[in-house]
Amino acid sequence: MKKIIIDCDPGIDDSLAIMLALQSPELEVIGITIVAGNSPAELGFQNAKRVLNFLGRLDVPVYVGADRPRVREYVNALDTHGCDGLGESFLPEVPGQEIPEKSAVEFMRETLKGGDVSVIALGPLTNLADLIDADILAFLSIERLVSMGGNFRSHGNCSPVAEYNYWEDPDSAKVVFDTLYAHHKMIEMVGLDVTREIVLTPEKLEDIKARNAVVGDFIEKITKFYFKFHWEWEHIRGCVINDPLAVAQFICPNILDGIEAFTEVETGGISMGQTVVDSMGFYRKESNALVFTNVDVEAFWELFLTRILEIGEEK
Repeated sequence: MKKIIIDCDPGIDDSLAIMLALQSPELEVIGITIVAGNSPAELGFQNAKRVLNFLGRLDVPVYVGADRPRVREYVNALDTHGCDGLGESFLPEVPGQEIPEKSAVEFMRETLKGGDVSVIALGPLTNLADLIDADILAFLSIERLVSMGGNFRSHGNCSPVAEYNYWEDPDSAKVVFDTLYAHHKMIEMVGLDVTREIVLTPEKLEDIKARNAVVGDFIEKITKFYFKFHWEWEHIRGCVINDPLAVAQFICPNILDGIEAFTEVETGGISMGQTVVDSMGFYRKESNALVFTNVDVEAFWELFLTRILEIGEEK
């Protein structure tokens, strides 16, 4: 089992990613850290607890980190995820779950220095940039860093050129990418080029409901709003579920392939949040990112459906 920390901003697709991770025997989720992004940080904490409660896994600790981006004003994505961050499912709050005094960065700092721990980052990279400020050696101890964020050839999802997580806090994303470059390390960038191929269609949802009614009902509740949003804005039948692909990539690296390239993040102007991928090597700089460009869609769905349909079954 690989030890991982999930750094996220739940969020509908974050919730599906947590479900996949906790149903995967290859992974030991030793903690979930929350960052402001799709949902404000406190709401993200509550949503993580709602998902863990559904899974019967309230033993997994949850810590709260940054409640705003490094420089720019915070812009949530509740227009996409619903006013409760979970598709306006209005799931009941889990009683007796207080925000720990220990922060997300403190937890990461203590845990990562032990080695052999990876991070799957599903939201803005604010917590990781704050960790670099607090303890760069802890950050550099991350075994694998997989980030759902950015885009290469695909258009953006919150501006013509930028993906939300990096657009939300471009300054933190830049700190992370620049630090990796300076220390000859790599980030695995699961961006819109591949996540846009992962669409939960009405037919797939009906199949899930038919095969596991409890899981299907839960997913339907949290994605109904998401379906409507994707139809209104992108005319997609269904909804793009970005974050589970980052978890799937961590489990099965052959699901995705791409290119290694030097990549930097633009922090201002009309291209704020854009990931500039030097695929042709113009800068003659060492690669700091594995940028995924192709996805085996069938392999993803086989993994995802197999795992989540086992929720609630005897092992």
